Amino acid sequence: MISRTKITIIGCGNLGTSIARGLLSIPGFPAKNLTLTKRNTSSLKEFENQGVHTLSNNLEAVKGSHIVILGVKPYNIPSILQEIKPGLDEINQMIVSLATGVTLDEILENINPTSPTFRAMPNIAADIQESITCICSKNTNSQQEQLVKELFDSIGQTITIDESLMEAATVLGACGIAYVLRFMRAMIQGGIQIGFDAKTASQIVNQTVKGAAQLMIQKNMHPEEAIDKVTTPKGCTIVGLNEMEHQGFSSAMVRGVLASYEKIEK
Repeated sequence: MISRTKITIIGCGNLGTSIARGLLSIPGFPAKNLTLTKRNTSSLKEFENQGVHTLSNNLEAVKGSHIVILGVKPYNIPSILQEIKPGLDEINQMIVSLATGVTLDEILENINPTSPTFRAMPNIAADIQESITCICSKNTNSQQEQLVKELFDSIGQTITIDESLMEAATVLGACGIAYVLRFMRAMIQGGIQIGFDAKTASQIVNQTVKGAAQLMIQKNMHPEEAIDKVTTPKGCTIVGLNEMEHQGFSSAMVRGVLASYEKIEK
């Protein structure tokens, strides 16, 4: 049960704090079971006021935790692991890394090679319990896997994938948030140009995108199937879609995804 699990998040940047807010919004999850670390804890005041433990000492923070989430930059992973290693219970304590491009084997090189270890890639929608999180693991049993899945299910949806796909998951699920937001910004700009004020255009676009996503999820539809329901012969929708395609909309999106993936692969 996640409500009885003590969790430490090392390095609370944007993603770490999003996960923390998601956890705290779970009914029955006690704030005292959450520990957050950052060099300067003053930025964690909102969590401290809720009863969360906030520390700058990573070694102290991991002691007694069931799950340790590493929310630090990839290049900091080795030094952080060496720092907290003396405080780890290497049999029962689970390590969950959020670092892009750092493999399970690379993590285990810095701790006990038999420690239960996960990689996870949520996105910032964890803040409102709407993240998609892809996970993979090594040295874990079904109970540990279920607990970590429950953790990330509490902030959205969780998918278990092969480790070879983790970088692809980063691009599609984490970078993908930014792609969608940039698309939304462009729609809002277009809305302003055709007569709406910024606030009204934003409201229309936000709900339209939300509705489109829910339509795909609830009806289990392919996007083209839904598009066919909107486009009428000689109508304004197909004219707009065709103009976007003439300007390279779909190809630009695909090329952006590939460019992000190639950046990670390097």
